[in-house]
Amino acid sequence: MDGNPPDLVERLTRWESSGGHWRVLADTGEHLTIALVTCDGGEEMERVSGAPDAAVRAYLAGRTRSED
Repeated sequence: MDGNPPDLVERLTRWESSGGHWRVLADTGEHLTIALVTCDGGEEMERVSGAPDAAVRAYLAGRTRSED
């Protein structure tokens, strides 16, 4: 995930704290791709991807979007 998976949880929470949203673009079970998008129009600013660990799965809690 562009680094260690625990870094992804931190990255997503920082993104949300700044007002941004995220959405899962692909999840094969072994590989995850998430788009970091703006809050005002959903413009994609960046993508992160990699193999999620239990901490990432727990943070997502089955969600596919931050605004759900």
